[in-house]
Amino acid sequence: MDPSRGSQTRQSGAAPGKQSGAAPGSGPGHPLRWTLRPAEPADVEAIAELRAVVLRLDLERLGRFDEHRVRQRLRDAFSPRYTSVIVADGAFAGCVTVRPAESGRWLEHFYLDPVLQGRGLGSAILRTLLDRTDAEGVAVRLIVLRGSAARRLYERHGFTVERADPVDILMVRQPAVRDASATGRHARG
Repeated sequence: MDPSRGSQTRQSGAAPGKQSGAAPGSGPGHPLRWTLRPAEPADVEAIAELRAVVLRLDLERLGRFDEHRVRQRLRDAFSPRYTSVIVADGAFAGCVTVRPAESGRWLEHFYLDPVLQGRGLGSAILRTLLDRTDAEGVAVRLIVLRGSAARRLYERHGFTVERADPVDILMVRQPAVRDASATGRHARG
């Protein structure tokens, strides 16, 4: 197994169990080691604070930043059942939520500490999560703020714009088509 892709240990729709990997090219001389662990209710404040830090510039640019509201919206929506905490080199580094929906999965609250952004960690984690949804054959949707640099990350991983408004962009990624030879199945003629 490619160590940057981690391993899946929980059932679909639930937050991933312990997953780990290395973000390639992530540091001088060594890759950034990461794991995902199931979130706990006690994680909510650290995640709410990270959300405020990560979204501040985009929300200010859009005229939507409010110190209290940015944190409270996370508190109100927080679901430990579907959320994973990202731990990089042994320290809290972020979070991600993959919530089941009628039409597939919603990717929400994907926040990384700004000092770790641009080092391959977000791509490694997103690739791990998308491998799982591809195996399940389900689409993934997310909302990104208009003008956010995160949109480029999602586009590199196959997300396309489904619709947009002046603040939010709804993106969707259909499951990747799996090669029958890679799964050991062969098409019948």
